[in-house]
Amino acid sequence: MNEVLIFTIVTLCALGVLAAVILYFVAQKFKVYEDPRIDTVEGMLPGANCGGCGFPGCRGMADALVKQDDISNLYCPVGGQETMKSIASYLGKAAPEKEPQVAVVRCGGSCEKRPRTNTYNGAASCATIASLYGGETGCTFGCLGQGDCVSVCNFGAIRMNPATGLPEVDPDQCTACGACVKACPKGIIELRRKGVKNRGIYVSCVNKEKGGIARKSCTAACIGCGKCVKTCPFGAITLENNLAYIDSNKCRMCRKCVVECPTGAIIEVNFPPRPAKKDEGSNSPATPTDRTTQATPSTPAVKEEGATHQTTQA
Repeated sequence: MNEVLIFTIVTLCALGVLAAVILYFVAQKFKVYEDPRIDTVEGMLPGANCGGCGFPGCRGMADALVKQDDISNLYCPVGGQETMKSIASYLGKAAPEKEPQVAVVRCGGSCEKRPRTNTYNGAASCATIASLYGGETGCTFGCLGQGDCVSVCNFGAIRMNPATGLPEVDPDQCTACGACVKACPKGIIELRRKGVKNRGIYVSCVNKEKGGIARKSCTAACIGCGKCVKTCPFGAITLENNLAYIDSNKCRMCRKCVVECPTGAIIEVNFPPRPAKKDEGSNSPATPTDRTTQATPSTPAVKEEGATHQTTQA
């Protein structure tokens, strides 16, 4: 009996050793070599795993940075230019050049400017509402106000303004990862070039309907009049499908289009107040317009002799 037990144990041990040897040679035969620099580069990345670089995580980005000779098309929006320079220096490659970007909400249809025509009673999700119908207002292009963009932002850069019912972006917190852009079913959030001192000018509307119809659904809508196109001296504004669009790469922040827009659909952000102008026949100076924050669009501008003056819609 003891001899049988001993034989069984020895046989099992021999089989175990043989299996281990076989597995070792198989592992060596099919071993996948991984460049140790990938771990180093991954450690240099911010570790946000936000997907803004186009990869599912920082590991995928690090792998591409190490393996590709030309990394000019690879960029980490969270780490920014300094991170990319450090990684490129470590790898001995040319660092990609890209201007900082920031997300902007291209909808000025606040609760006052875009009254509700019905009430939605269901799951609090923009994606759900967009799949069912056009929304609670007459404008089927604008923000649905359920905050899908807020929930996907990993950096706390977006919040819903309870007064306007619209999302607002904090440019200092925004990393331009693009998560909010993908989450918005209406496509009203766009990544644009981040101007000096976070300044920017853009058309806060995506309504492509004709002027009268667009104006009826939202008083802040772009009516496609083309005045801004004619005013811009840099060719930064185009008009297509009844909607004006400002190219942030061509815009020189002269703000002439802001004054010309009859509906206040063009927004200027973080600019200092315009200088006070004296009204005709009055000794008291007019109150300048303060547009230093991303607020609701202004009302039609009034042109005066040699100067412009902008009032704010009540």
